[in-house]
Formats: sequence, structure tokens, C-alpha cells
Amino acid sequence: MNTYSKLGVIGLGAMGYPMALNLHKAGLLTAAYNRTHAKIGALAKETGCLAANDVSELAKNCDAIVLCVPADRDVLEVVERLAANLQQGALVIDCSTVSTATARTAAQRLAKNKIDFLDCPVSGGTEGAKQGTLAIMCGGDEKVFARAQPILSALGKHIVLMGSVGAGQATKAVNQIAVAGIAQAVSEALAFAEAEGLPLDKVIEVVGSGAAGSWFMSHRGPSMAEGRYPLGFKVALHEKDLKIVQRMAAARGVQLPLVEMTLLHYRHLLESGHGNEDISALHRLKRALFKLGD
Repeated sequence: MNTYSKLGVIGLGAMGYPMALNLHKAGLLTAAYNRTHAKIGALAKETGCLAANDVSELAKNCDAIVLCVPADRDVLEVVERLAANLQQGALVIDCSTVSTATARTAAQRLAKNKIDFLDCPVSGGTEGAKQGTLAIMCGGDEKVFARAQPILSALGKHIVLMGSVGAGQATKAVNQIAVAGIAQAVSEALAFAEAEGLPLDKVIEVVGSGAAGSWFMSHRGPSMAEGRYPLGFKVALHEKDLKIVQRMAAARGVQLPLVEMTLLHYRHLLESGHGNEDISALHRLKRALFKLGD
């Protein structure tokens, strides 16, 4: 199979829904499935795609599938159904964030039925998903990766094959460690600036234009300065990802201090009812250090 003409999407969450819209804009979307059927209905109304009643129906109508589901068990459950219903030569692209072991298990299960697989976790938040500018870290066969380019190009701007299956997820783990560090540093710095009585808008402008500048500073700094944490990347999801990193590091006999600290902080946010906020909600904890209130 050289091209894929009937594409399905499974998982219409904060990332999956806008990704599906971009696939539709590229003329690729055929069908979608989501456990919350209201979301499928909304997408079908907006795009005209088939609202599949289950994974099996979706698979029987598609020759390529993009997954964007929350957890490892979800990926493996979906892959089992896809393996039983997709035709030989079909392709599954998993954009979820899961462990390297899960990616390899999924690939092996699909390979038994001669179905190709790429692990393609993404980074860029809901903004990147909406704008089609995601960074996509891929693992899999080079020829399969080449055939998948029309699909991947509809979703992102920076698309790199990192190695064999699992390499994409390993790269995403690297990304999640770095994201944790940046979020910790920026939220702490802005709380410190507030405690010093500095005008936060000017701090963000001048510090953000120097060596401390970052996407997080420029995109999340202004809302943090206002005490708002609108969703871009959910605390609960980053906690899940960092637990994957924690297990990967433990398998090498290593504990990562930054990861451990961030997991502790996320536990406090989750227990306080802030798990559905953006990870910039770390700023709540940093402000509390200086007794700045909530």
C-alpha cells in the first residue's frame, strides 16, 4: 500500500479533536470514534465524517488510524480491536504519550496481522494541535514513516523519525522532563518577581527577551501574572507522563530529582482540585511560598 485514502481518528480530547479537524482540512478524515459519543456527533456535524459506533466499525471503514488516547491500557485495548478488524497493509499512528514498552507491544500485536505501526507522540499543547504546528517525534520503519508523511504533515511542522518503534516515546519522555523544568523555573521566577514588587508584565517582556526567554515564559507568563491557568497541557496528564519517565529512569537505577519534585507538586495540585488546570498552575504553589495568597 503506497497511500492511505481512508483515515480514522480515535480519541477526541483536547488534542485529538483539533487534530481531527486539521486532518479534515487536509482532505484525509473519513471517520472518528470516541468513548464520549457527543464529541463524535459534533465532529461528524462539523466535518461530515462517519461517526463510528465502536472501534471495529471504524477499522472496517479505514486503512489508516490516528490514536490520541490518555493511557497505556487504552492504547493496548484499542490496538487489540484494530488488529482484529483492519486489513493487511493498514497503518496505525499512535500520537498518545505512553511507555516505550507499550509502543513495542502494540507494534508486535499489529505486526502479527501485517499492520504497520508508528509511535508518534506530539508536543505543542492545544495551541499546536489547533494550528497544525505540533512537534512530532516518531519511531518505526523508515519506509512506513515516508508513506505516512501526508498524515503527519497535516498535524505538525517539525516531524522527525527518531529510530525504531519506541524511539518516539523515548524522545517524548525527554520532552516531558524539559517541560517540567521550564514550568518549575518560570513559575518560581514570576512568584519571586511578584514578591519583590516588580511589574510582572515588564518582567516577562525584558526577561523573556534574554537568556531566560522561552515559549512558556511568553505564552504562559501573562496568564500566570493574572492568576489564571487556562488549559494548554493538563496537570493530570503531565503527572501521568512523568510517572512513565519515573519508571523508565528506575529501570536504569536512577531517580531524577526534577521529576520527583514535580510529581510531588502535582500531587498537591491534584489533591487541591487543580488537576484539570494547565501545568502553569505550579505558580499557585510558588506564590504560596512567599505567602502571596491564591
